Amino acid sequence: MEMLTDLRTSAVHGRAFVVMGFCVGAFAAYVPQLKGHAGLSDAEFGLALLIGAAGAVGAMWLAPKVDRKLGASAMAICSLLLAAAFLLPGLAGSWVTFAGAMFLASGAGGLLDVVMNARLSGLEARSGRSLMNLNHGLFSLAYALAALVAGLVREAGVPPIWCFIGILGVTALLALGMRDEVPAESAGESADAAPVPLPGLMIALAGLIVLIAFTAEQATEHWSALHLERSFNANAAEGALGPAILGFTMGIGRLSGQELVRRVAEGKLMQIASALAASGLILAAFAPVQSLAYAGFAILGLGVSTVGPTALAWVGKTIPSHLRAAAISRLVMIGYCGFFVGPPVIGFVAEAFGLHLALALMGGMLLCITAFLVPALRANARKSGLIA
Repeated sequence: MEMLTDLRTSAVHGRAFVVMGFCVGAFAAYVPQLKGHAGLSDAEFGLALLIGAAGAVGAMWLAPKVDRKLGASAMAICSLLLAAAFLLPGLAGSWVTFAGAMFLASGAGGLLDVVMNARLSGLEARSGRSLMNLNHGLFSLAYALAALVAGLVREAGVPPIWCFIGILGVTALLALGMRDEVPAESAGESADAAPVPLPGLMIALAGLIVLIAFTAEQATEHWSALHLERSFNANAAEGALGPAILGFTMGIGRLSGQELVRRVAEGKLMQIASALAASGLILAAFAPVQSLAYAGFAILGLGVSTVGPTALAWVGKTIPSHLRAAAISRLVMIGYCGFFVGPPVIGFVAEAFGLHLALALMGGMLLCITAFLVPALRANARKSGLIA
């Protein structure tokens, strides 16, 4: 019943998260074809994604102004821009055109990401309900569904442009009910406020945890289908099962994350979840058979889904109330860089050492959360007198 109430409360915002999931999930399923059509090596593909990351970062800086300018229609317009922009990668036939397409598509994604999260955060404050895990879970489930369906239509020989035209049509229908009459809180409203002393080391450690979790998530979303098709000669539908399984298990993990936090301390949960995610990614990287690679992606999804949100929750709970807003904003800015740096980093490492080792490297980074970052974060909080 509680979840149904939360779904109704955030129904308008949930549509935007679903649109984001549809676009990113379908793109992940079509990555091998898009990469091949543009004639890109692993490093060139990674560099194109890095160009896209630059577009996303620029859009994030502009997002608060765009949000205020568009008012109640901000989420709807940004969703339509995102779906339209994802038509472009399927039309690219060279590195230059593909990089340009990714710059625009990622820029639209960065714009919607900030707008929908800012609007949802404002709704949480007004309603007094926790809605982030639920809506990020909707994103993961929409991502998984889109990856699976896109893999099937790709297997049937449907070009990517037609798949994304279909997503644009669905987005247009969802946008009809995406009007948010309440203005989002402006990120710049506190820009002129007096400087607030923050525990910088704590923010850096927690931000690094979120950064690694999001990096592993995004890197695997973009490269899992290619790994399956390259390592096991999987067909398009079988390759798309990689990102689909990851998305479904992340959705399950995020929907159950709030209940887990009630039973397990945040620090311990981050350590367990990171170790679980690392074992899954390493299994997927070196799996001798395709079925074990699928199992690895499932384990990764269950583990990594809770790491970032739990770090955010832990900082919000630990930091004094008068520091909380500033601390969370900085933490999110650090962490969200993982969405943009993960895929290109994997591309560069894969070009130099192979995709197996590139994925395993991400697993090693996740193990660092368990072994070093959480203990250091806990020790710093005790030293600062923030926890006993």
